[in-house]
Amino acid sequence: MNTLLDALSENILIADGAVGTLLYSYGVDRCFEELNLSHPEEIINVHKQYIEAGADIIQTNTYGANYAKLSRYGLQDQVKEINEAAVKLAKKAAKEGTYILGTIGGIRAINQHISLEEVKRGFREQLYCLLLEGVDGILLETYYDFEELRTVLQIVKKETDLPVIAQVSMHETGVLQNGMDIKDALGELELLGADIVGINCRMGPFHMVKSLEGVPLPKSSFLSVYPNASLPNYEEGRFYYAAEPDYFGDISNELRLQGARIIGGCCGTTPAHIKAVKERLISRVPVKEKKVKRQELIKLKDPLLQKSLLHHKVKEKKTLIVELDPPKHLDTGLFFQGAKALKEEGIDAITLADNPLASPRVSNDAMGTLVQQKYDLDPLVHITCRDRNLIGLQSHLMGLHTLGIHNILAITGDPAKIGDFPGAASVYDLSSIELIELIKQNNEGLSFSGKSLRQRTNFSVGAAFNPNFRHLDASVKRLEKKQSAGADYFISQPVFSCEHLVQIAEATRHLQSPLFIGIMPLISSRNAEFLHHEVPGIKVPDQARRLMKEAEGDPLQSRAVGMGIAKELVETAMELFNGLYIITPFMRYDMSVELIRHANVIEKEKREVPYDHNIV
Repeated sequence: MNTLLDALSENILIADGAVGTLLYSYGVDRCFEELNLSHPEEIINVHKQYIEAGADIIQTNTYGANYAKLSRYGLQDQVKEINEAAVKLAKKAAKEGTYILGTIGGIRAINQHISLEEVKRGFREQLYCLLLEGVDGILLETYYDFEELRTVLQIVKKETDLPVIAQVSMHETGVLQNGMDIKDALGELELLGADIVGINCRMGPFHMVKSLEGVPLPKSSFLSVYPNASLPNYEEGRFYYAAEPDYFGDISNELRLQGARIIGGCCGTTPAHIKAVKERLISRVPVKEKKVKRQELIKLKDPLLQKSLLHHKVKEKKTLIVELDPPKHLDTGLFFQGAKALKEEGIDAITLADNPLASPRVSNDAMGTLVQQKYDLDPLVHITCRDRNLIGLQSHLMGLHTLGIHNILAITGDPAKIGDFPGAASVYDLSSIELIELIKQNNEGLSFSGKSLRQRTNFSVGAAFNPNFRHLDASVKRLEKKQSAGADYFISQPVFSCEHLVQIAEATRHLQSPLFIGIMPLISSRNAEFLHHEVPGIKVPDQARRLMKEAEGDPLQSRAVGMGIAKELVETAMELFNGLYIITPFMRYDMSVELIRHANVIEKEKREVPYDHNIV
């Protein structure tokens, strides 16, 4: 039997379609790879159907048979058994002349933040299982993360001389998730030693044709294409693909004209689709020359900024920001009174929370826009991962940029079940770290999908810091991750102890991103007890609670004690940090104004103290 590469030298080979789609159509909705052990005859039957439809190449049922993906089903200890069984089942189904590819799918498609070391370990384990059982080649498919594909391709080329197919996946026509052009990506894979380079998944055949129009024929490898049947439909709780096999077969000739030597199918394709491709291409020869369509070059525009971004300010001077939460109702008068008063005190930005404690308020982007327009006051808008899916987050960021709002705090958000609408769902498509990365990608002019935004955003992105956990070093380690993701500065939860401020300053001294330390005046003993016992992420020391308890029953005395604690914290914070973050309690903006004035007096006195050369 000729090797796969020998066969491709003068022929177009037809590959199989989606294994998962066929199993799903049978009513199976669980770990497809586990069926290699529990329902082997079903897997053999799927392979045979594709072979009978005309497939020259079949792939093992191992797309997700790695440690990371199997662990979601508690099957992580069965990697070896599942992969070995998959190859044996494919061999049972194969007939003479059928090529069997050992399939390994991308891991970062489901977990973007898995480390490359974990990817390597899981990949090697799966690869060795497939190689030991004997396959005709290795298929690397559905890799949205190019760094991951580059890494695993280098591993497999060191471990075997078998043909290797390396396939990327795209969210947008002709461009990878990182903004890389598909032409450049396939060219690099070829240089790294891939015997066959290609694309699969996410797109139907039409958009795959469009993506390949700007790609020249490979110089030392072949081209493979595994389109989806179409875009998926959703009805009565189930996904399905409406593309007819005849259409899929007809357009396969256009894929041939783009240089494809292997044509198969991904999501939504069935034996009927593969049969249609076989019938259309049975007497067609592969192209050896093609005219490459010149791709449109999109020049990115840089936004014009009238004001300094927040992280630039705080590196240059003492910077003061104040949180004033949007109201829970439509009477906005008091809010704007507070915003006007804060502007008059000369604060650097007003921060606007995004439905804190999962309770709905007037949208902070609307209030931020009005504050900017009415008072020329910079808004710092919080964005939670809780309330918007990935589509909504990307749209929201483009909207903020268009409104001229450039200072953002990216946070996870309190779970919906603790708020006013306990029946609401928390979304969490992204973590706060992933949201930071998305914002930074927008700053490069790219959407999440890698598509050009045609303009760079210029967001100054902050990240939340909770110093009130039992182990401060664990919180700081998370800050290090957020800094690596691109956080320009940090904003802390309120701190109520001067000793704690000193500990925080020491623990964060090594960080390059500056820190705004949170100070919130207490207004009563009940307020202090509630914050300490019921609000996530806040701890009020025993001393502060005792002082507030002693003033209980006298509102004026309670206010005075609370302000005394806050002023002492402000004094210490200004010695240790460049950024001060005052949190206004219950719209009591007069308390924030008083703290601002206190901070300004301290700063003025500090500037007026003459330098003593005798002090060493």
